[in-house]
Parts: sequence; C-alpha cells; structure tokens
Amino acid sequence: MSITAALIVFAVTWFMVFFLVLPIRFTSQAEAGEVEPGTPKSAPADHLVGRKALITTGIALVVWLGLVAFISSGVVTIRNIDVMNHMAPLEGAE
Repeated sequence: MSITAALIVFAVTWFMVFFLVLPIRFTSQAEAGEVEPGTPKSAPADHLVGRKALITTGIALVVWLGLVAFISSGVVTIRNIDVMNHMAPLEGAE
C-alpha cells in the first residue's frame, strides 16, 4: 500500500467514524432550554466538537491499523474480487 493510499484510507475512515461519533451525547438548545436568538432550536447547546474529533482520531487510528494490516496481508487480492473475469490469468497458473 502506498503512502497516498494509506492517507486516503485514513481520511475516509476518520470521516466515517466522525459521523458516527457526532450524535453521541448530543444536546440541542431546545433540550437544554436555552435557545440563542438567531439560531435554530436544534442547534447544539454545548461545544464538544474538539473533544469528539479527538475521540474520532483514536477510534479511526485503531480501525485504520486493522484495515492496513488486512489490505497489506494479501488475504484478499483484486483477483479475488474479479467475479466477471476481466483480468488476465496469472502467468504460470493452471
């Protein structure tokens, strides 16, 4: 796996985990009973985005390490996924 591919996999993993972590412990302004003028009632009452970004980074790092290990291990290759047989057969394979 190239460095660029690893960074892209990490970025995709980070954002997927971030969108899963965002709604956890979410309190809207309506639930808190303090709606700031000019904002919707569904706006967050507290600012936990930085904390959630740190939590996301930790979780994403663990998931990313697992993905990199799986991809680099060679257990599944592109030829295993080629169900339409578009790829040429390996040389020397029967």
